[in-house]
Amino acid sequence: MAFIRTILGDIAPEDLGVCYAHEHIIIDVSFTIDKEADFLINDVEKSTQEVCAFREAGGRAMVDSMPCDCGRNIKKLAEISRRSGVHILAPTGLHLQKYYDLGHFYKHDQLVDLFVAEIEEGIDKYEYKGPIVGRTEYKAGLIKVASGLDRLSAYEEKIFAVAAETHRRTGCPILTHTEQGTAALEQIAFLQDQGVDLAHVVISHTDRQPDLAYHREILSSGVCVEYDAAFRWRIWQGNPTLELVLALIEAFPDQIMLGMDAARKTYWRSYGGGPGLTYLLTDFSEELRQRGLTQAQWDRIFIHNPASAYQFA
Repeated sequence: MAFIRTILGDIAPEDLGVCYAHEHIIIDVSFTIDKEADFLINDVEKSTQEVCAFREAGGRAMVDSMPCDCGRNIKKLAEISRRSGVHILAPTGLHLQKYYDLGHFYKHDQLVDLFVAEIEEGIDKYEYKGPIVGRTEYKAGLIKVASGLDRLSAYEEKIFAVAAETHRRTGCPILTHTEQGTAALEQIAFLQDQGVDLAHVVISHTDRQPDLAYHREILSSGVCVEYDAAFRWRIWQGNPTLELVLALIEAFPDQIMLGMDAARKTYWRSYGGGPGLTYLLTDFSEELRQRGLTQAQWDRIFIHNPASAYQFA
């Protein structure tokens, strides 16, 4: 039976509802924060307030994308999910190497075992900082990995290989980070060579390279894309994210998703910033509809496509 693994338990795909496909609901104190203080999003009250506003606007699910030991806090995520009534998927995996100290990394087989355990047994409440592992009741529902600008480094290929083996062992979907939208085709080729089911791969941030031919090549592989630059463009740039959605939705109706990737508290209204997490369901959706997006296409982007991509294969 098909299922999606949320942190509060497995659900049927048809119960996921309106979903943002790539978010950062909590980024807690970690080595990551040393890189950028604005990444610190760790107040449960404020995050719950914002997620509740998302629910009031029609949202029902969010895919969190902070993997092991770079700001993830599974207990806080579970509390926000309970209090808001919003389904939250949490990842295992690793982010870019720059978000970890130099002594952090393990061998291939060790990482596969650690990732599989978070999917099948429960996420470690100590974030694999060691030496103790304490499994929680909250399981990972996706594998998050990342590559840097323009290519996969040797280190990143090792992590993608770990993600692929974890996927083959568990069926867990994979969410990837691309740096400024680059190296998506390289990610796809590598994962395909590793035997990954591309229908359960979501490539993030590619709209930051808004070349239509590039996106057609990406989508022709069978992966899903997650666009999240809609609120980032300057007025003089127009909105390339909107143009990509409108240009591609007819040819690739089952592969396009949207998210905010709001990884800075200055993007959150509850932290005093903006535009806030309701933006895609209000302002941006209205722009899409004014430009001719149908309700059936909107439902694909926000409901059916996430429910399909984030199922266990």
